[in-house]
Amino acid sequence: MTKPSLPDLLHAAVSAVGGTERPGQVTMAEAVAEAIDDNSHLLVQAGTGTGKSLGYLVPALAQGERVVVATATLALQRQLVERDLPRTVEALHPQLRRRPQFAMLKGRSNYLCLHRLHEGVPQDEEDGLFDPFEAAAPSSKLGQDLLRLRDWSDETETGDRDDLTPGVSDKAWAQVSVSSRECLGASKCAYGPECFAEAARERAKLADVVVTNHALLAIDAIEGAPVLPQHEVLIVDEAHELVSRVTGVATGELTPGQVNRAVRRSAKLVDEKTADQLQTAAEGFERVMELALPGRLEKIPEDLAYALMALRDAARAVITALGNTRDRAVQDEDAVRKQAMASVETVHGVAERITQGSEYDVVWYERHDRFGASLRVAPLTVSGLLREKLFTERSVVLASATLKLGGDFNGVGASLGLAPEGTQGDDLPVWKGIDVGSPFDYPKQGILYVAKHLSPPARDGQRADMLDELTELMQAAGGRTLGLFSSMRAAQQAAEELRSRVPELPILLQGEDTLGELIKNFAADPETCLFGTLSLWQGVDVPGPSCQLVVMDKIPFPRPDDPLMSARQKAVEEAGGNGFMAVAATHAALLMAQGAGRLVRATGDRGVVAVLDPRLATARYGSYLKASLPDFWYTTDRNQVRKSLAAIDAASKAPVG
Repeated sequence: MTKPSLPDLLHAAVSAVGGTERPGQVTMAEAVAEAIDDNSHLLVQAGTGTGKSLGYLVPALAQGERVVVATATLALQRQLVERDLPRTVEALHPQLRRRPQFAMLKGRSNYLCLHRLHEGVPQDEEDGLFDPFEAAAPSSKLGQDLLRLRDWSDETETGDRDDLTPGVSDKAWAQVSVSSRECLGASKCAYGPECFAEAARERAKLADVVVTNHALLAIDAIEGAPVLPQHEVLIVDEAHELVSRVTGVATGELTPGQVNRAVRRSAKLVDEKTADQLQTAAEGFERVMELALPGRLEKIPEDLAYALMALRDAARAVITALGNTRDRAVQDEDAVRKQAMASVETVHGVAERITQGSEYDVVWYERHDRFGASLRVAPLTVSGLLREKLFTERSVVLASATLKLGGDFNGVGASLGLAPEGTQGDDLPVWKGIDVGSPFDYPKQGILYVAKHLSPPARDGQRADMLDELTELMQAAGGRTLGLFSSMRAAQQAAEELRSRVPELPILLQGEDTLGELIKNFAADPETCLFGTLSLWQGVDVPGPSCQLVVMDKIPFPRPDDPLMSARQKAVEEAGGNGFMAVAATHAALLMAQGAGRLVRATGDRGVVAVLDPRLATARYGSYLKASLPDFWYTTDRNQVRKSLAAIDAASKAPVG
């Protein structure tokens, strides 16, 4: 039997999902198939509207290899499992003569724990378990959420939190879920045979395609204990997010509250002397943290080093004692012990990591108005880890709308542990990067306007001329504005000021409602504007007339006092490179490319991306940042841009037909 051709398979899949075949999608599918055949690696930039999910799913399904697809957002996971995969599998079945199986897999805490639900939550202050259903007043929001969860547990087939609509609060979910460290294990748990998390893992073991998230992929790579099933092909979608997600998983944190929780949880399960040792160490750590000032610790201060060693040694003693002693007087002792062990092991792990010290780790203090001081440790870079754990023994495809920064893939490639493209060597992964373009005509659909006449941004200073400019642009556009700000404080100040200046234009502000509700309301009314920070730069998909002006208040460089970013920049400089370009400019370019990508989401979209930071036009690095953005028509003419916005506004209001 002849093997079905890739173009025929792609055509069938695109027809099945009601899409339109794009030249870029065909190019991408062929490149993915070639990478899988060669067991090599591919970075593919596919602009919005290319149909990149089918561009990788079709060749992956056609090759018949075991595939893991990792995404950054829940929205894309849902799209793949509920829409793209079911339709694609059915569409390809007549030609492939098989129906590949697919499954979703997430971290354990995303699934309802039947043991927690029926037996209660181990409590810090009590020997027994705490029943949240009895403690929460049925009329309270928590009580209502818990009753809904109990009812839902009888109906759900997956136990997946994301299948519960409407959702429940984090506080309610915490009462009915466990982390992997707190889990008793299927063989020891009375509810093991019915466990939702175990069922998801079993489905994943049998599936040809497993859809997961970047965090679980990172845990699988970092912790050595396999969480994902064996696979020959790894596809990382939304790959521009991967480095930050892996860094997040590899970051450790210690707070006085967390340490005291470990003390309370373990105190009644170990002998008094061991419990007192941990209590004393916790008090010493808390005293040091009371005086902690935010910033990087290039050398660990003596008082902190002493406190951490005491904490490490006391935690190790508790872990040993927890493993040796049993107390049948404690109700459901295994669950109580497992929770205590998880808490103490976390404290021990972070304290040991910082006291051991590593030139590859960055340690710093943070201080939060609400939560107080915390001590954090993160890897200086995850590139070596990714090169070693990700790019061996399987073909890897990394896809995103923004991977080509400053005109090539080498910046993103370096952050992933890949040597410059084309560099060959025995121990270097072989890879190539392709840009398959976009179906959109960016020069005709959008304008990139840089407000060259404004004063440059000052650190945390209010910019009166920037607010004047923003007011005029919003009025010319008739609303329809997505305001992307470099900090929450800047977004709040602008919202407050603009609400008084242009009361006729409703302004929504991130934090005043859930992100989903804000985006829904923004999309529903063209005059409405939405202001916010980081998650809006990447998480808004509003095609049509509601989003025709995207404003960036300034180039989103990392804060100069960001301990991790400044440490990475310094390391590049010490190695003879340009730390500013490698770290700060790359970070800004990625965010700006994502932010500018909010404007044109469909072939009929028109609008302006306005950057209210003159440095994009005047600074030497401006050309690098502009080369990372879509190829919009470029101008610094403020009058021209106002006329264009007014014309777009008028066209949007004109009757159709």
